[in-house]
Amino acid sequence: MTEKTLRREDARLLTGKGRFTADWNLPGQLHAFFLRADRAHAQIASIDAAAARARRGVHLVMTGADLAEAGWKSLQGGVGFTGVGGQAMRKPFWPALARGRVHYVGQPVALVVAESALLAQDAAEEIAIEYRDLSAVVGFEAATAPGAPQLHEEAPGNLAFEYETGDRAAVEAAFARAPLRTRLTVASQRLVGNPIEPRAFLAAWDAAAERVTVYTPSQGANGMRAQLAEITGVAREKLRIVTEDVGGSFGIRSFAFAEHVAVMLAAKKLGRPVKWVALRSELFLSENQGRSLSLTGELALDRDGRFLALRFDDRADIGAYATPFGAQIGSRNITITMGGVYRIPAMYAHTRVAYSNTAPVSAYRGAGRPDISYAIERVVDHAAAEHGFDPVQLRRRNFVPPEAMPYTTANGTTYDCGEFEAVMDKALALADWTGFPARRERSARAGRLRGIGLSTFLEISAPSRTPKDQVFARFDARGDLHLYAISQSSGQGHETTFVRIVTDALGTSDERIRFHESDPDLRVIGNGTGGSRSLYGAGSAFFLLGPILVETARPHAAEALGVAADAVEYRAGAFHSGGRSIAYFELASALAARMAAGSSHPASHPASHPASHPLDCLAEGHFGPTFPNGCHVAEVEIDPETGETDIAAYTTVDDVGNVIDHASVEGQAQGGVMQGVGQVLGEEAVYDRDTGQLLTGSYVDYPMPRADWMHRIRCDEHLVPTRSNPLGAKGVGESGTSGAVPALVNAILDAVRPAGIKHLDTPITPDKLWRALRDSRATRRTPS
Repeated sequence: MTEKTLRREDARLLTGKGRFTADWNLPGQLHAFFLRADRAHAQIASIDAAAARARRGVHLVMTGADLAEAGWKSLQGGVGFTGVGGQAMRKPFWPALARGRVHYVGQPVALVVAESALLAQDAAEEIAIEYRDLSAVVGFEAATAPGAPQLHEEAPGNLAFEYETGDRAAVEAAFARAPLRTRLTVASQRLVGNPIEPRAFLAAWDAAAERVTVYTPSQGANGMRAQLAEITGVAREKLRIVTEDVGGSFGIRSFAFAEHVAVMLAAKKLGRPVKWVALRSELFLSENQGRSLSLTGELALDRDGRFLALRFDDRADIGAYATPFGAQIGSRNITITMGGVYRIPAMYAHTRVAYSNTAPVSAYRGAGRPDISYAIERVVDHAAAEHGFDPVQLRRRNFVPPEAMPYTTANGTTYDCGEFEAVMDKALALADWTGFPARRERSARAGRLRGIGLSTFLEISAPSRTPKDQVFARFDARGDLHLYAISQSSGQGHETTFVRIVTDALGTSDERIRFHESDPDLRVIGNGTGGSRSLYGAGSAFFLLGPILVETARPHAAEALGVAADAVEYRAGAFHSGGRSIAYFELASALAARMAAGSSHPASHPASHPASHPLDCLAEGHFGPTFPNGCHVAEVEIDPETGETDIAAYTTVDDVGNVIDHASVEGQAQGGVMQGVGQVLGEEAVYDRDTGQLLTGSYVDYPMPRADWMHRIRCDEHLVPTRSNPLGAKGVGESGTSGAVPALVNAILDAVRPAGIKHLDTPITPDKLWRALRDSRATRRTPS
């Protein structure tokens, strides 16, 4: 693929010319504000909204009773696969506005619609709610403890789901004969997604046409449309989803939220558009959160360090309700690649998923893959330290070799390709691993602790959830090409990448090509953006589209050149025959002009898009999952007097298959790494254990990763194309986070292990690190 330096979307987004959901305004629109629960668990004794309804400028106050009267269904969630003993997921009804009880601080209880957002907020303060408080449970252990308060009658003991995978008997036998064993528990703490664009929603209900148009950030209109249709009963074909630019997603923009459903009903009741734009404080309380997992890993080894068996006991707190991904992350997602890049003869995992009085958990960048990568790589490093192995050589001894590909793991996942040792060797060379002892000595002379750590990881790009990925090509009245897909960019660079695939296939420039995502009036079958599937899914379909565009045009080019179709050759953006030629877009323009002269456009079709240009076509395909992998090396320096960790250097080498746009790949790698750095060094959603109140509800208490946390990062690639899709691409969106969390934690522990510190849970804040070093010094001074 050709290399270019500027992405098509960058100028628009960097100069403030993007169009996000909050930028949309419709004639006659009203504004919504949500009154939210101020406690984690309570019965709703009464709601008195008379004073709010009486305020001038207030048009509507809605509660859960209005949703019940409308007959609208529960918000969607849960898993479709079975667990231990064939059990189904225990999923309680999830109302868009609370009914009878509230189950977490921030749960929507009432909706006020008024002439302005501020007026709606003021009126909401006049709603009087009488609660009868109930005891709250926070975290998996509290939720599943004997005698814990019951959250939902559908889930006795608050246990939502129990899952297992692998061969338990084979693992137990391997552990029984293993001369060496290692056991470690890691916690992947609860995180707040914090995309740069606050969530917003605008709904307009056309009663005459029985059609609803909604404006919302999403990761693909099909999933959002399907969920809203299922909840509200509106036919899918009557639901228009409008999404243009999206300011960050990370998985939390995938699904319909309670606020979406309530705003839709308000718009229907009032017959006017209703708009809601979240305050940042609302998002801390109510946006789906991420992680909240605890994984206990045990590794069995022979005396030479060869892995014999691996088992995990996992616990997932999914919050108050079952989102569409919460339980899947805590079960299948963290086990499907539980063997990582290693050849392990026997594996078994058992995982339990529980409800608690906290915000619901769903997908957040990686959706389980960073968590299992973290657990595996920490267990491997822990085993190396515990049993005296070099961490690099221990990994090298146990990699799945290229000649073993395709390789099926002990719990049934098949990796198609990979060169794990070559990836690691390149990363070690770029990071100057062998030169580290000298750098450590220099740091020691300056009174600082220096450490180096690596992670060799593998993750899965999500498999297709639809029968196929489709893309469309349409030509307008000028003969310009418009490309359509259902994927939705939130910074990944789709506009650049997909157009580049087509221009490379056509051999043309990109001036006459436009890309459109999630067009509300064009039904495209396909997957939304998520799980790093966009390039290998929609991108592969665009790769297939190139030859179809050429072949669709060939007979028309032959007619224009006055020759038979088989006498026409296509190269360098034009059709050639006998010394004559016609450029691709010259032909497209000529055909559009002929159409315009011969017929008028139907009134229902935009003039810019003829009813059917002769070159309009589509491409489609079904593409299997892929397995991006990589090696990250982190080097840190720690001030033992303050606990401050400085990331002195960071190196990534990723195998993401074939690369279309290096700038986008590097940007995603860097962004993913920094999200991992945020988890390691500071981010955590902390709830009060007694009351369920969120204690980190603003940026004052919740630190976001900063650019100056990373002094030097070098990103490189070792590419092994996959055969599971025509592009040979594997996906890159989750790789940065999957590699960063374990690499950085391993580096920090390498720095402090000489002080006797064997493990620290994230976030490893300066205070936590300083206290650990202080306590270690005190322990060493105390006589045994």
